[in-house]
Amino acid sequence: MDDTAVPEASTASSNEENWPTIGKPLLRGWLHLGAAPLVLIAGMVLMVFAPTLAGRVSSGVFALTSVMLFGTSAVYHRGTWSPKAQAVLRRMDHANIFLIIAGTYTPLVVILLQGKMRVFVLVLVWVGAIFGMLFRILWLNAPRWMYVPLYVAMGWVAIGYIKPFYYAGGPAVVWLIAAGGLCYTVGAIIYGFKWPGPSARYFGFHEIFHSLTIVGFACHYIATAIAVFSVHP
Repeated sequence: MDDTAVPEASTASSNEENWPTIGKPLLRGWLHLGAAPLVLIAGMVLMVFAPTLAGRVSSGVFALTSVMLFGTSAVYHRGTWSPKAQAVLRRMDHANIFLIIAGTYTPLVVILLQGKMRVFVLVLVWVGAIFGMLFRILWLNAPRWMYVPLYVAMGWVAIGYIKPFYYAGGPAVVWLIAAGGLCYTVGAIIYGFKWPGPSARYFGFHEIFHSLTIVGFACHYIATAIAVFSVHP
């Protein structure tokens, strides 16, 4: 995600001065660029070695949405783009956050929940992801106080299902889910308030946010691996 509001491509020529050309921290995008191939490899491990078809398919959804998030973020933040291309990439970057939230839920819900509860949570998070994506795509310059809380609220849907996650996956899975959610939440708060300020030369608030997304992903990946490999065909 970027820290500068981007005008619509149709009005970019009259607002070109609003586009960031200098002042971006030198490490912007490098963290996600380094994470993207590692996320791909980690996702392939789950997909190949998961002992059940449900584990392989749901892990594939998790892997795909994760690679989309880190890969798109790396391309967006490292490149120098025209206003039109930047607007497209920014939409993709922000929409992918909703995708990875739903994608992270998918293997955990498929493996650890049962029956109507499983169906309800999957429908809830994926419908939420679709509406969230449409919101960010159609209203690119929405104020942060409107869309950042949506990320956080959707991410913490799991809190209502702590008991079934605990009984099916054990305490390690629950603690890892909570730790990952906390990392994402703290990162979202830092991003939302732009703290520390956006004038850092090398490592600013956005880089702290990106660092926390990587740690959050790692926590959720380990939780997913524990859940997936605990099931025997």
